[in-house]
Amino acid sequence: MFKAILLEESGKQTHASLQRLKENQLTTGDVQVKVDYSTLNYKDALAITGKGKIVRNWPMVPGIDFAGTVLSSDHPDYDIGDEVLLTGWGVGEQTWGGLAEKASVKGDWLIPLPAEMTAKRAMAIGTAGFTAMLGLMALEQAGVKPGQGPILVTGATGGVGSIAVRLLAKAGYEVHASTGRPEHADWLKSLGAHEIIDRIQLDQEPAALESQHWAGAIDAVGGRTLARILSQTRMYGAVAACGLTGGVALNTTVMPFILRGVQLIGINSVHIPREKRIQAWQRLHESLPVHYEDEVKELTLEQVIDAAHDMVAGKPVGRVVIQP
Repeated sequence: MFKAILLEESGKQTHASLQRLKENQLTTGDVQVKVDYSTLNYKDALAITGKGKIVRNWPMVPGIDFAGTVLSSDHPDYDIGDEVLLTGWGVGEQTWGGLAEKASVKGDWLIPLPAEMTAKRAMAIGTAGFTAMLGLMALEQAGVKPGQGPILVTGATGGVGSIAVRLLAKAGYEVHASTGRPEHADWLKSLGAHEIIDRIQLDQEPAALESQHWAGAIDAVGGRTLARILSQTRMYGAVAACGLTGGVALNTTVMPFILRGVQLIGINSVHIPREKRIQAWQRLHESLPVHYEDEVKELTLEQVIDAAHDMVAGKPVGRVVIQP
């Protein structure tokens, strides 16, 4: 038997509860993992509360990432006792996820926990940090270098945004952080932000082209904000888009692309090749503060459902890790 958050559907309503399940109920995978830590992402909160169409199969154990220890394995790359982590691959949406004491997944979805990284540190970083690092790597691959001009980060107080600020500053970029929470300005500057921008300045209808401000950007907002960023990006700059809190529509023109050579790069953190995952996680381990995991709040499975409702309601939850 093992504990898990179980989501069930009844009359198109989602019912979430903490249950004790039998091991034979686990979804089929070739590696079974003891979950040492997971985390609570906004996508998990939407699934638990039923506020978003996240779950594809019922019943479902949510949790889009986890880190833990291999209990059994039919996969050639993993043995009992190996420390592993998983993000993405539809876990917590299509197959059972990490908000549980155990998980059974395809070994091809796992990567080894980086040397000297703890499971708690991995989940303090989580999908949010992984996405932020993919954004940084995309800008680097596009040729955006420190010294070419400021890099904009939107949604800077969020999980992805706050880690992006840290990573970019650590890599030597001048970071401008956009937020609607001016009370967090000092905190963002402590992370490495050079300048704080009110998000209202960006949430306006853009002209086809505006004055050139940004050498690059990591955008977690989308919508009108992304359109305006593109119109303000410098010649041969690049924008990594990884979020849609501002909407899914993108009403822009071809002008930034054909007159300034701007690149718009989509960040999909779900289906990433193994080698790129390993590279990103190693860089995360090296780039973030040694005791980064001490900055997050630790919850138990018993507290997850209430925390999910608070998160969706916009109440302060902060970055959390879950110890089953």
